[in-house]
Amino acid sequence: MTLLILGVALWWAAHLFKRVAPGARAGLGDAGKGLVAVAVLASVVMMYFGYGAARPEADVWWGRNPALVGINNLLMLLAVYLYAASGAKSALARKIRHPQLTAVKTWAVAHLLVNGDLPSFILFGGLLAWAVVSVILINRAQRDWTPPVAKPGAEVKAIVATVVVTVGIMLIHNWLGIQPWG
Repeated sequence: MTLLILGVALWWAAHLFKRVAPGARAGLGDAGKGLVAVAVLASVVMMYFGYGAARPEADVWWGRNPALVGINNLLMLLAVYLYAASGAKSALARKIRHPQLTAVKTWAVAHLLVNGDLPSFILFGGLLAWAVVSVILINRAQRDWTPPVAKPGAEVKAIVATVVVTVGIMLIHNWLGIQPWG
């Protein structure tokens, strides 16, 4: 469980470094981008192995059931679409200020619905809290927001990306031995 907690903490530190210590981050210049990228990659590896090694049997409050799996699946489609809409600059991305962070929050809530154990609370709850804090810090630092400029075909691109990425997520989950669709 320690590796999982350290992975989530490193994720927070890597992502919030620019917001919490902008002077220190700016002082690193372009080398800082590489440092942050390595820290993010290391955090993902730590979270993956830490979550896999955690023993949830002792602290389980609820588990999967057909209703929660169905809600999870719908929320996951929304999360993937929100992320794709951000990149495509779709109409939704022009209405929601932080579509990628909203996608992370949706993803985390979806996973908490079907994983009611302590390691899941640490992983998904920790990343949900990070996304909430990130939105707050960004909004405080940059009060004004200009929506992105519309791009031709953005909706079609977002929908196609959502389908492709969702299929990829399903295949990866199946490969890892997790049946995501109930």
